Amino acid sequence: MLNVPSQSFPAVGSQQRVAPAGQSRNKVALKPGHSLMDWIRLTKSGRDLTGLRGRLIEVTDEELRKHNTRSDCWTCIRAIPLQFNLPRLILSRGMVYNVTAYMDFHPGGEEELMRAAGIDGTDLFDQVHRWVNYESMLKECLVGRMATKVSAGIRCLTPPPVPPPPSLEPPAAPLPPKDTRPRYDWFQTDATVNIVLYTKRKSLSGSESPAQIPAAGCAVVDLIDGALRIDVVLGKLSYLLHWRLPHEVEERVSVHTASAVGKIQVVLWKKAKCRWSALGDPLEANDTFERRKDRRIFYRECVLASKTDVTHDTRLFCLRLPPGTHMHVPVGTHVYLKASLTDSEVVKPYTPVESALLQEAPPTEGSEGSQLFLMVKIYPHGALSHHLDSLQIGEAVCVSSPEGPFSLRQLRGVTHLYLLAAGTGFTPMARLIRSALTDLPTLRKSRLMFFNRQERDILWHTQLDQLAARDNRFEVEYILSEASDSWTGRRGRIQASMLTDFLVQPEGSKCLVCVCGPTAFTELAVRFTQDLGFSDEEVHAFQG
Repeated sequence: MLNVPSQSFPAVGSQQRVAPAGQSRNKVALKPGHSLMDWIRLTKSGRDLTGLRGRLIEVTDEELRKHNTRSDCWTCIRAIPLQFNLPRLILSRGMVYNVTAYMDFHPGGEEELMRAAGIDGTDLFDQVHRWVNYESMLKECLVGRMATKVSAGIRCLTPPPVPPPPSLEPPAAPLPPKDTRPRYDWFQTDATVNIVLYTKRKSLSGSESPAQIPAAGCAVVDLIDGALRIDVVLGKLSYLLHWRLPHEVEERVSVHTASAVGKIQVVLWKKAKCRWSALGDPLEANDTFERRKDRRIFYRECVLASKTDVTHDTRLFCLRLPPGTHMHVPVGTHVYLKASLTDSEVVKPYTPVESALLQEAPPTEGSEGSQLFLMVKIYPHGALSHHLDSLQIGEAVCVSSPEGPFSLRQLRGVTHLYLLAAGTGFTPMARLIRSALTDLPTLRKSRLMFFNRQERDILWHTQLDQLAARDNRFEVEYILSEASDSWTGRRGRIQASMLTDFLVQPEGSKCLVCVCGPTAFTELAVRFTQDLGFSDEEVHAFQG
């Protein structure tokens, strides 16, 4: 049973307190333009409601307490246990939301919302709103997750360590810790400067290390105004080199990756044939190795190279990176797009795709790492999607380096890959399908269940059908919620019964289920897969 705090919530006399039987419950009169639909429009506008420009953080109790004012209000809510009769404290680390922008939209008024300012508001929330899907309503306000903390009560239950039995032999000396930190070296010729990075990680087929280098490379290189920035993505870690170069170089870079030995080589071309005595002066965060989520998001300006229709409301945008930039986006990761619109800065994540699901010819020389393809649905009230759609060829938009927790390591040894996608939740699946069919020797079956409203909404419909006909390891099934009378396929929305025969776990198999779509779809899909016996390690939910 939850411990309900002694303070009364809502306060006695509050307009949000539940009225006695037979009387209607009063609500605070909201200002014009602050209805639920107005709030939904605001969350879809692209406005940064968290103040963190798209980055999720871990929040300590001390940090949470700092945000307790009307103009800066954070609160924590812990998830409702779905399957166990246990307190939320045991089951979940709380999610922290910046509810400052929601103040004027809250039906119970600002006063009631402020009671949860800067604290864990779960129990206060439960007394009035337990049935509300706050995760969906406040998803654009999500700051991050509470940092883990072991309470004294839990620590006292841990038994003391058992002393080792006495031995006549001296204890063996502990093995020295393995040095996994990347390092670099450099050399020069009359025409070039070459930086060689030794990542101490190898490709999927040749290593047991915790982070591997994809065959296409994992380095993001930016040469801008005489400053060289090299960010090497290694799973959840990032190794950064950053210098102000001592001499002028041409505005182009070349990146060569030797996956088998874990080596990356970056080549620069000198403008003058002089000898360099050093690589230059170190700049911010040079030669640092840290978690990617702790790294400051870096943007560069890209220009629109082309725009083509995919469906009636979805476009494929090709963005050309600056000539001094080389960026490989790992499979399953996303980038942030940033634009200044009217009086606000809008930031949104998008998952890159290839130019086509079926690539008949290899990429042209110089195209790899120099352009980015984004499949974007143009929403009626989507500020950033409309801005993208209005760009003329040659106009610029800011693009971040790759972000996201997905790693190709999750595919190691997988025999059955299941994909559940709704709408543009298909975008991370597109490259994942190609990568698995091309580079995963253990794969026996890959199945996509693709949910859409109407047949005209299905992305790359023809290409998916062609791939299924060409490779018998791949299957696709379409499900429509607003199908026409002529539709012969399945109809409806995601249900547990649909997945029973779809998510098959043959004996001796290793399965991975990937899910992406709107928040409500993702929540249901993950719950259904877990009900079918899939573990947390066997399910990955992409950011929708």
